[in-house]
Amino acid sequence: MSSNHRIVCYYGSWSVYRPDAGKFDVSFIDPHLCTHLVYTFVGIQEDGEVHILDPWNDLPDNGGKDGFRKFNDLKKNNPALKTMVAIGGWNEGSSKYSHVAKSEALREKFADNAVAFVKKYGFDGFDMDWEYPCQRGGCSDDKKNFVLLLRALRRRFDQENLILSAAVASAEFSAEKSYEIEQVVKELDFVNVMCYDLHGAWDKKTGINAPLYAGSWENESEKKLNVDACIDYWLSQGAPAAKINLGVPFYGRGFTLADSRVNGIGATAWSPSNAGPYTREAGMLGYNEILEKLKSGDWSVHRSDEQRVPYAVSGNQWVGYDDEQEYLCEKCAKRFENKHSLLLHIRVVRNVNEGQKRATNARRNDD
Repeated sequence: MSSNHRIVCYYGSWSVYRPDAGKFDVSFIDPHLCTHLVYTFVGIQEDGEVHILDPWNDLPDNGGKDGFRKFNDLKKNNPALKTMVAIGGWNEGSSKYSHVAKSEALREKFADNAVAFVKKYGFDGFDMDWEYPCQRGGCSDDKKNFVLLLRALRRRFDQENLILSAAVASAEFSAEKSYEIEQVVKELDFVNVMCYDLHGAWDKKTGINAPLYAGSWENESEKKLNVDACIDYWLSQGAPAAKINLGVPFYGRGFTLADSRVNGIGATAWSPSNAGPYTREAGMLGYNEILEKLKSGDWSVHRSDEQRVPYAVSGNQWVGYDDEQEYLCEKCAKRFENKHSLLLHIRVVRNVNEGQKRATNARRNDD
């Protein structure tokens, strides 16, 4: 692999609590698969302290699982690997981040605490996953304050030679509310553009989690909800292609159809799909759960030639997901690369016995 390639993989630490074949802990991670591994998540406190959300899982105290140490020990098998820890995520919300970001004193305190935390536990960097500035309990000043927060982090991280990245909303309707994109990316080593959750049960009609392209049946607003349009938007707002990581989901968004006989993309769906046995969340299925359903023979698979994505149907259950064919088909990849100066670099490792799939992000080759 070229030294210029960046392959960033997120580890959802809560997956240790899933049952049976859904369980995934640090020992399952191949340390040679990715250039950067990100441990999710830690949180923030209103006083600017970094907060450990799951001490039993992350630390060795009181018989804990010692996740931080085991995660960073992966570098013993691959010294070139960089490990990072992500702060935030959907469940953290926005209000505490907004509070810290609006105060210069708290921004500086948080930057100091972030550096101390990363160094204490042996990480190489920090991923800001504030979801999202100016939304979900934030305020209108978050947009400019997020830049100031990143700037404070950047100053301290440069002093310690640490990596700083952020996970960001991809779609224009959300990103334009939250980010001064050119200024945000300027402070980061790279930016992880979350090109997924573009459709889901909240739409009340079926749609693909992360379609690669727009469909001819979509209206003008819907035509912006695909990977192609999202990357276009970030580039148009001044994000250098060399810093963009294209976030690829390996789970699907599911729906319960209003009428099982009407089951294409855009079919009416009044509720989320049934929960899977491992992720146990209505409206979402992990890729391993999808593989198991497809192997059962009870599901029919279809593919949108326009959006380059599959979906599967069984009775009134419908799931739209992503697979390797979407990104690895030569014609599709060349079209995407030529348009965006991005090199799609997807690695897929599938454990056939467990139906597990681990994958990476796509990024630009900036040779």
